[in-house]
Amino acid sequence: MEDNVIMENLTVGGAESSIFLNKYHSVQFSLNDMGPTYLFKLRAVPANGLCILVKEDSSVHKKLNVGDVLNMDYNPPEAPNSSKRLKTQITSKNSQDAFIGHSLIGLSIVDQPYEN
Repeated sequence: MEDNVIMENLTVGGAESSIFLNKYHSVQFSLNDMGPTYLFKLRAVPANGLCILVKEDSSVHKKLNVGDVLNMDYNPPEAPNSSKRLKTQITSKNSQDAFIGHSLIGLSIVDQPYEN
């Protein structure tokens, strides 16, 4: 039940995002069944909450849109083969001055875990 509490609060951002990062360090997803799988390190940014950093000239950046809902696999640091699949919404897509040529893509868990 503890996982559910963290996931329900994750959309708020802030401290809840940091708690989530203690459990999961990366996320991977595919944009379609036949396409490549993308892997990103998870980050917690105070203004954005949970997010990933994506290069702006990459093909995946062009295909991610605010409002998209994707099935993403969240990977724990100690057991990479025991990921948890969660429906995740893209909440923001902002260029970053600190990381020139990159955007922070905001993520929000929108659904409870489901079986593959």
